[in-house]
Order: sequence, then structure tokens, then C-alpha cells
Amino acid sequence: MWDLVLTIVLLVVMVGAALVASFLSFFLAFAGDPCGSGITCDYDRMGAGMLIAMIGPLAVGLLALIAGVVVLVLKRIAFWIPLVGIVLVIGVFVAGAAITISGVPGSTF
Repeated sequence: MWDLVLTIVLLVVMVGAALVASFLSFFLAFAGDPCGSGITCDYDRMGAGMLIAMIGPLAVGLLALIAGVVVLVLKRIAFWIPLVGIVLVIGVFVAGAAITISGVPGSTF
């Protein structure tokens, strides 16, 4: 019973983290502020990074949610699945942000 309750709570936290990460990806558009006169930015790389940071956490969260429910239905211990999902959501967002920022020359992450 403890695993069911803990898994459900962690799944809710994971979905919330995925939604927050996806929302924060919109602020990556400000990475292009220094672009303009004298600085040539790679807009394709910045766009790809923003897309990864926007869609990636939602996709990872959805896959972990499905996996958690399947494992719960099979009556196996499943609390670790949302924990791994949270780490992957954060990792995908950070990777997308790093790709976005790497499109601006002279910027560091």
C-alpha cells in the first residue's frame, strides 16, 4: 500500500515538474537578446534547443507516467519510476537550455 501512495504522489510531482520545465522553456527565447549587430547567432541551434526544452520534459514525463501505471497494475514496486522520471525531466530541460545557449557565441552556461 505504501508503494501505491508514494508512487501516485511522486507521479503528480513529476508531472508538475514537467509542466514547470516546459513553461520555463519559453524564457529561453531571451537567450537571443545579444544577437544582432556584431554578433551572429545560430538561430537553428537555438530553435532546436528550445524545442527540446519545451517538448522533451513533457514526452519524458508522459513515458514515465505510462510506465509507472503499467508497473503499478502489474503489482510491482514502482516508486522508483517517477524518481527517475523527475531526474530525466530536469536533465532534458538542462540539455535543451545548453543547446539553446550554445547558439549564442561568447555565452557560457
